[in-house]
Amino acid sequence: MKNTKPVDRVNGTADEIQDEYSFDYNKAKPNRFSGRIGQDQLMVCLDADVAAVFSTTESVNQVLRAIITSLPTTDKGSN
Repeated sequence: MKNTKPVDRVNGTADEIQDEYSFDYNKAKPNRFSGRIGQDQLMVCLDADVAAVFSTTESVNQVLRAIITSLPTTDKGSN
């Protein structure tokens, strides 16, 4: 288990939003996933129950494409 600092409690609670937070940028790490996302890609977060059904990117895309093809087409030029 990691050694963690105790939570500073102000007025008896640590759940309140503070006016200001100090962040040590010297300890920050680069986003390890940023290189995987290209200009034409979008990252979304799935809820745990949904992610349990889809184990690969391909399976998610396959289902989404099936849904897209079943949607009614709309004429974008007219209202």
